[in-house]
Amino acid sequence: MVKKNLAEIAKNWIEIKKEYVKTSTYSAYWLLIKNHIIPYFGFLHQIEENHIQQFVLDTIKKGLKLKTIRDIVIILKMIIKFAVKNNYFEYREMNIKYPTEKENKNLEILSRGDEKIILNYIENNFTFKNLGIYICLLTGLRIGEVCALTWNDIDIEKGVIFVSKTLQRIYSIDDNNKNSKQTRLIIDKPKTKNSYREIPLSYELLRIIKLAMKIVNKSYYVLTNKEKPIEPRTYRNYYKRLIKKLGLSYIKFHGLRHSFATRCIESNGDYKTVSVLLGHANITTTLNLYVHPNLEQKRKLINKMFKSIK
Repeated sequence: MVKKNLAEIAKNWIEIKKEYVKTSTYSAYWLLIKNHIIPYFGFLHQIEENHIQQFVLDTIKKGLKLKTIRDIVIILKMIIKFAVKNNYFEYREMNIKYPTEKENKNLEILSRGDEKIILNYIENNFTFKNLGIYICLLTGLRIGEVCALTWNDIDIEKGVIFVSKTLQRIYSIDDNNKNSKQTRLIIDKPKTKNSYREIPLSYELLRIIKLAMKIVNKSYYVLTNKEKPIEPRTYRNYYKRLIKKLGLSYIKFHGLRHSFATRCIESNGDYKTVSVLLGHANITTTLNLYVHPNLEQKRKLINKMFKSIK
């Protein structure tokens, strides 16, 4: 067996992984390895279940989010699997336990009244940045997707938007200096393969876009109508100022996507269609996020079931 510690193995693993994952994924993996995995496990020449279990407990005490801890452990297990395959570590069966998660917080969504106020304001105060908010409310695009949107992603004849890319700022990993904290803006593939999608435009949104497209350069970005895009952080701040200007209760930008999904469900949209529109990896994600029957719906179902028995 070749003797290597976890830090050396992790660096070998991430260099190989680099050839098969998106740039943003590589950057995210490396940051978790550098900031969490190597400092805690780097000196070890064999990882046992109790090491990882203690890591989970220690990082929870430090206030790290449970989702982040799970992500770190997933990456760590991939590295260990690589180590076993290459005869650096001996195989160990592992069953890591996590604390019971608290009940999910309610999703942040706009009330119907607030949504109407935003839509009406944008219809009467057109700017390209405002149009982006309108698009997100009526299509469910993620902020990175709308920031990456160019006019040639919109087919006014078919009345659809094609989602095929996302804009994000990532840490720039320098192979010669992996401690570098420089960042860069990149256009990348969407979040998952299901995120490549075609979204129909409502009549009103199509009308607004048709008017705008008479004066735009098709290769320009929608939110700026320029060669250069606006980055998500800057656009998020613009949205926050607009909500404040309109005197509305603030919800995060991602709440626009939640609002779109919720309105689709409320309109009796079938769950599979809603899932496809959102670009979810599978319908289970949609069901877990948005399909929560209220007491009245439960009561109606039980009464209907009883009637069928009678």
